[in-house]
Amino acid sequence: MNRRTFLKTAGALSLAAGLGGGAARAEILGAPNAMRIDMKAVQNRNQNRSTVACRNGVVCASQPMASICGVDILKAGGNAIDAAVCANAMLGLVEPMNCGPGGDLFAIVWIEKDKKLYALNASGRSPYDWNLSEAQKRGLSAIPANNALAWNVPGCVSGWAALLQRFGSRPFGDVLAPAIGYAREGFVVSPIVSDDWGFGNDKDIATLTETFGVDGKPPRFGDVFRNPDYANSLELIARGGADAFYRGEIGEKIVKDAQTRGALLSMRDLHDHTADWVEPVSTNYRGHDVWEIPPNGQGIAVLQILNMLEQFDIGSLQPNSAEQLHLFVEAKKLAYEDRAVYYADPAMADVPVEWLISKDYGKERAKLIDPQKASARVVPGELRGSDTVYLTAADKDGNMVSLIQSIYGGWGSHIVPGKVGFCIQNRGESFSLDENHRNKLEGHKRPFHTIIPAFVTREGAPVFSFGVMGGDFQPQGHSQVLMDLIDFGMSPQQAGDQPRIEHTGSSEPTGEKMEAGGKIRFERRFPDEIKRKLADMGHAVREGEGAFGGYQGIWREEEPRRYFGGSDPRKDGCAIGY
Repeated sequence: MNRRTFLKTAGALSLAAGLGGGAARAEILGAPNAMRIDMKAVQNRNQNRSTVACRNGVVCASQPMASICGVDILKAGGNAIDAAVCANAMLGLVEPMNCGPGGDLFAIVWIEKDKKLYALNASGRSPYDWNLSEAQKRGLSAIPANNALAWNVPGCVSGWAALLQRFGSRPFGDVLAPAIGYAREGFVVSPIVSDDWGFGNDKDIATLTETFGVDGKPPRFGDVFRNPDYANSLELIARGGADAFYRGEIGEKIVKDAQTRGALLSMRDLHDHTADWVEPVSTNYRGHDVWEIPPNGQGIAVLQILNMLEQFDIGSLQPNSAEQLHLFVEAKKLAYEDRAVYYADPAMADVPVEWLISKDYGKERAKLIDPQKASARVVPGELRGSDTVYLTAADKDGNMVSLIQSIYGGWGSHIVPGKVGFCIQNRGESFSLDENHRNKLEGHKRPFHTIIPAFVTREGAPVFSFGVMGGDFQPQGHSQVLMDLIDFGMSPQQAGDQPRIEHTGSSEPTGEKMEAGGKIRFERRFPDEIKRKLADMGHAVREGEGAFGGYQGIWREEEPRRYFGGSDPRKDGCAIGY
């Protein structure tokens, strides 16, 4: 069956299969798989992919099947918005430990006919009855991660609905059909995803292993894996839209499971959930307007970092030199101290966004950076007066989507309620239990969020849709990619191929404080000389190597219109264009 035919028939096939009440379980098809892979070799593979260049449309996602299905939607006449929702639903199937309908979603959308950017906050709120008093009664000093007490209302499906209703050209049934079909028929597990499929040793992972394991064990690379429960849930959404989730059978299963576990999520919480269109915010970095979504997310940390870095001649330095990395880390420390104090749900706290991202404040904070010496202690400015998936898509008409979606920690809360085929997020863990904190736990409130999509325009025209997944790392990833593109003139693929650093140990919106200036960790391919120079400047260098973030990006040029797609070699995915 060819792809075009599959798009038309997958929905009918899944309808014919019936909802089945969740009786069928996830399984691995066929004989035992003899395929083996050296994950160390995968992690050390060639970092020099070609930038994908095309004219009609492109989808960049962290798993190839999501990119393929998104492009199929484009080729069948759908637009970038349809393709993005399709790819996201596929990622919920093929990367279930990172995303799915049980999580939240943010998006920035360029609509060509309007010549305008739109921003969507589809993150969920805490239960009405969940607050500091209740947490105190339960003797909590922090909200437990792998527990239904960390559940907020999942916002993902409301985000899909908002995107399709406002800007899509295809109904839910069409864009969910590929994921439904593959969930029923099976898909081949890819290498890096297979390495992330482990369940850990938590005591309460029975529903996790029942849905995503076979005989209690995760599938391996090359196995064909089915998730009929996920197909059933998507089929309900295809038929009933977002109401099937927030007012129907899926929501009822989630709430029943929450109450069984002593959590406070109710149908009222689901009924009252809304995804909100908000105004994106920006700063200009060397002639490029960089756009982020305002809090409750951490996107404005990128704008704060860039405002400080703009005070230095980054382009005169060598990429990934000790001098450049030192300036970046110092700016990050300062921005993250503000993040720890000021970022919260603006509907329930005073968040001084305009002040935080102003050029004057950026200049003031940059004066605190010593170009030769690391700071051991930084403080927030004084106000006067994760895991995740990211994808981006573009179509022949010029529409572009920057979309990020997550269930927070790997496997979220580690709980799959009522055989729905997906995990519920643990984003509620991000609330502070300090009664004086802007991000304190309150009923019907959005917590501090780490997932951030981004977009870049120049003189009012779109040039770059991108994101870098990776929890707290995301503003660091955005800033490093933008320096590579704007200061050093790299292609969108080369900017993703560059080795990255991560600074850890900053103060957090949950109340933790930075100690001794934090630490820097490096990806492979950093010379020891760079590490020694940074140590000599006063930075604490962590041993070992990591892999930080998962980037996707689309650069756009005009006359004639062309797209240039990049996809992170740290993931299984790819950019596919036509």
